[in-house]
Amino acid sequence: MKKTILLLSVLFLLISCGKAKNKAILQGKVENEQIAIVSKIPGKIVQLLVKEGDFVKKGDTLAILDIPEVDAKKSQAEGAVISAKAQYSMAVKGATENQLKQLEAKKMGLKEQYEFAKKSINRLSNMLKDSLVSQQTFDETFAKYQGAQAQYNAVLAEIDEARKGARIEQQTMALGQQDRAYGALQEVETANKERYVIAPQDMSIETITLNLGELALPGYTLFNGYISNSTYFRFTIPESQLSSLKKGQEISVGIPNSDKKIKGKITIIKQLGAYGNIATAYPDYELQESLFELRISPLDLDEAKDLITKTTVTLSL
Repeated sequence: MKKTILLLSVLFLLISCGKAKNKAILQGKVENEQIAIVSKIPGKIVQLLVKEGDFVKKGDTLAILDIPEVDAKKSQAEGAVISAKAQYSMAVKGATENQLKQLEAKKMGLKEQYEFAKKSINRLSNMLKDSLVSQQTFDETFAKYQGAQAQYNAVLAEIDEARKGARIEQQTMALGQQDRAYGALQEVETANKERYVIAPQDMSIETITLNLGELALPGYTLFNGYISNSTYFRFTIPESQLSSLKKGQEISVGIPNSDKKIKGKITIIKQLGAYGNIATAYPDYELQESLFELRISPLDLDEAKDLITKTTVTLSL
């Protein structure tokens, strides 16, 4: 009986030591800040300029899209700008030399008609006094005279307006049309720039979701990757082990299969809302305990730059 009690005591001590050891060393993961690059307008991929695993710099072109609708709208917008500029120029400067020549020729013809009608009415006025013509004949000739005079005065006004330019209201209207045409062109040019998928910052390409010839829809993720120099270590710890940790504390993280340790600083301690976010392998905690994410950032990023994302690291408490 005594031997049995002794064996049970030894077994209990061994189990307790084993659990203490598991609690003393936590396993976590190497992480990097992720970034997703999406398309803003629909287009077919015509060029892929990077491959998975590549490191790219901010501003590098990753892919080029074919956007036929933008090309068509650009041609229309450019034509509208040319037309609007011509309309505004004509409103400000007036008619061209050829237009003025045509108006001058029109004026000469109407002037001759007006002078002939004027002579005719003068003759008929004297004949009417002597009762040589009827009042009706005189009235008909007088109406023609008035019509010829009105046409002649109209062409004089038209020539004057052509030389001085359009009214200020017409100029303002033409200027507004020109500005609207420029705005439409700028909008198309902005959309045209979206055919080039650009890296927003230094990053490594993890996955490319589409192949050449496939259609990229607005908001669809084209590239996934990791931001450069964003490495950190992530652990999941139970509430019972928080007492020895605090934000801003410096601590060493171990690299398995190596004697290397990387010094870091605790930057985040936050509660986990879902068990799917657990990062520590084989965690030892009671089910009723709250779980917390511990994030440690390396003090020297160069020491962690060669670590592979999602590989295991350890933390001794």
